[in-house]
Amino acid sequence: MLRIRWFRTSAFVFTLFGVGSVAMVGRSAPETTGGRMKAAAEAFLAALTPELKKKAMFAFDDPHRLKWFFTPQQDKNKNFTRKGVRLEEMTAEQKQAAMALLRSGLSARGYEQAVTIIGLEKLLRELEGPHGAMVRNDGWYFVSIFGEPSNTGKWGWRFEGHHLSVNYTLDKGEVIAGSPLLLAANPAEIKVGDRKGHRTLPEIENHARTLIRSFTPEQDRIAKQAKHFPEIREGQPTADVGAPVGLTVDRLTAEQQTTLNQLLEAYTARMPEDLATYEMKLVQSTPREKLYFAYSGSANPGEAYTYRIQGPQFVVEFLNVQADSAKNPANHIHSAWRRLPRDFGLTE
Repeated sequence: MLRIRWFRTSAFVFTLFGVGSVAMVGRSAPETTGGRMKAAAEAFLAALTPELKKKAMFAFDDPHRLKWFFTPQQDKNKNFTRKGVRLEEMTAEQKQAAMALLRSGLSARGYEQAVTIIGLEKLLRELEGPHGAMVRNDGWYFVSIFGEPSNTGKWGWRFEGHHLSVNYTLDKGEVIAGSPLLLAANPAEIKVGDRKGHRTLPEIENHARTLIRSFTPEQDRIAKQAKHFPEIREGQPTADVGAPVGLTVDRLTAEQQTTLNQLLEAYTARMPEDLATYEMKLVQSTPREKLYFAYSGSANPGEAYTYRIQGPQFVVEFLNVQADSAKNPANHIHSAWRRLPRDFGLTE
């Protein structure tokens, strides 16, 4: 019988990465999210050796900045193909600085989810065994800095690995883009071991299922799609989701609109508070007749489904159609917040 030993999230955060004592010792914390990101990026780069710093730094206009991926990236010999400096080649101090940078781009809840996603690599390795097709390595998370962190020009950063891609673009000290922001989980719900029943991303399913189950037959006829939405498009700055489909929000009851807002907040709440507030203002400013919700499949646990929430300036993409690594059906989540028409602050 497979025996899964699961970690406690707090122990993982503070013991493995030692993130409590990092980066800004002896300095007052910058007051803005952009300032915190700059300070964290500078502290991270200062902690690196010249060799690792060379791996971590890229020009702002390097094509790598727009080539984001959340799937395993390896060649036929199972060597990693991602760029950047990876956690497994860092010292404990350097890992602390890397995780402090990640934390600067996420809320407390978002950071907890991100750390849990990294930890799931250990569980996948145990479930799939040593001869699995994919390398499961919690050290294969990579950090890239694009341009020189500053308050005068453009720069950006990425923290990325399997099922996690956090991307930020800044200009003159301000965050101008926090997308794509993707979190995923395999398994979505742990089925065995001492963490049985734990769900990494519960909110984005709970609110969606509540909304879908509340639909009248007429609402469901409009919202439900015959086919699942396609997989989230990685490796490029455009989501390529096409024209919106489904049910417009002006057709929802007040209670249903509240549920939809809670679902959207589950995505924006992954971000630092000021950025989450900004993104929700963007949601609230969208005319109700131009904000769409659509889904496919079934809202019942264990059955495949997808959904999409789309307005003129953003799109939420969600899929739970794959079995997990233990073959439990529809227990493998991909979810993303993306900007339209393009991510990374691009307008053309």
